[in-house]
Amino acid sequence: MTDKAALGTPEQLADPNYTPPIAKAIPLGIQHVLAMFVSNVTPAIIVAGAAGFGFGSNSPDFPELLYLIQMSMLFAGLATLIQTIGLGPVGARLPIVQGTSFAFLPIMIPLVAGKGVDALAALFTGVLIGGIFHASLGTIIGKIRFALPPLVTGLVVTMIGLALVKVGIEYAAGGVPAKASGNPSYGGWASWSTALVVVFVTLGIKFFTRGLLSISAVLVGIIVGYIYSLAIGLLSVDAIVGSWQRSAAFALPVPFKYGFEVSIAAVVGFCLMAFVSAVETVGDVSGITKGGAGREATDKEIAGATYADGIGSAVAGLFGAFPNTSFSQNVGLIAMTGVMSRHVVTIGAIFLIVCGLVPKVGGVIRTVPIEVLGGGVIVMFGMVVASGMSMLSDVKWDKRNMVIFAVALSVGLGLQLEVLNVAPGAPNALQHLPDTLRILGASGILPAALIAIILNLVLPVPLSDDSTEEISGGLSGQGTPGE
Repeated sequence: MTDKAALGTPEQLADPNYTPPIAKAIPLGIQHVLAMFVSNVTPAIIVAGAAGFGFGSNSPDFPELLYLIQMSMLFAGLATLIQTIGLGPVGARLPIVQGTSFAFLPIMIPLVAGKGVDALAALFTGVLIGGIFHASLGTIIGKIRFALPPLVTGLVVTMIGLALVKVGIEYAAGGVPAKASGNPSYGGWASWSTALVVVFVTLGIKFFTRGLLSISAVLVGIIVGYIYSLAIGLLSVDAIVGSWQRSAAFALPVPFKYGFEVSIAAVVGFCLMAFVSAVETVGDVSGITKGGAGREATDKEIAGATYADGIGSAVAGLFGAFPNTSFSQNVGLIAMTGVMSRHVVTIGAIFLIVCGLVPKVGGVIRTVPIEVLGGGVIVMFGMVVASGMSMLSDVKWDKRNMVIFAVALSVGLGLQLEVLNVAPGAPNALQHLPDTLRILGASGILPAALIAIILNLVLPVPLSDDSTEEISGGLSGQGTPGE
């Protein structure tokens, strides 16, 4: 644990503008980065894999993955700087760490599935436009929160996790390319043992250590899994050396590297998910001020954080990076250290920027075997589901909310299981819809969110006692009664 007395007085530690002694501020800043590092670069790897130029694909476009990893680090750092330093009304000026959001993955995967690098123009144009829309929510975020209670946000986060858990299993078993090609090694002991090493080490570190080591459990698990993969021959030293040598020592981002292409599905998808991301950020800002300073977040801080979310995402899309949002892991980290200093997080942001400008860092990351990453994302995506369920625990489970949740989950999860799990070109439940609606509906998240929002706004409160008895399967009397 952090020695708080050596860092400053209680009043100083609760002040976002206070800077601890630099010798202690630097490791604290790096600690914030380590808590989110793996989660930040994972979406780039997953999107590249879905598009067909990721791990194990043997695609000539595989080097593009390096650029996506590089941009994930660079723009997470820049977006964090916008939050901590601020630009006029933009930025909360709080210790908020920004990073690539898992929430957008179920939107991005159908957009790029099997389309290679050619799909990235529409994807990043959607990120750019969605980011601008996200920033505009800063002016009204306080007024729209009523439409997104824990029933809606908890459902959406749970659905996001459920959409992603399949990815973790596929990665742990050897990766999508190995599965698609019928490679006999898919699901073999070498793959599963590597993934399980990561899972067990992560759990051991998380629950039997303290401080920085515990916070970095997933990262440590992946490092141990990486070493294990070398020991069993799943990864060779030559592959690591070759990737390091082929990667540049320094490189700058390229604006519109993949072109500009407006896709209605991409724009609508990113704009709708911006609502979810904005509400998540409001929760993170509130958690930081409560945990670090013992107070409620101000309207100015909430609006500034939302502006920074959107602008950071828009700028990221301009250069070929994914949407950024606040990272919830760091809320708990601030509560643990008791250090509210935004300047500490600024140090971590600078470290991320440096990593993003040095492609050799991404060159090493891309040598991580897919099975190693699989072990890590099994834990991470499972935690997304658990986070959603934790949000749902705040819901008053009266009959009205049970019906809303039941209908939204049935439609959303049903679409997710039916549409996303059929072979390309095979009949599916949405095959007669235009491409835009089919892509938006495929993940099930947006339909579920829209159903939950609409029903929550239009259904009367409370629902009459006898109106759910038949459809609730005899459980209508269970749960906490509503108001």
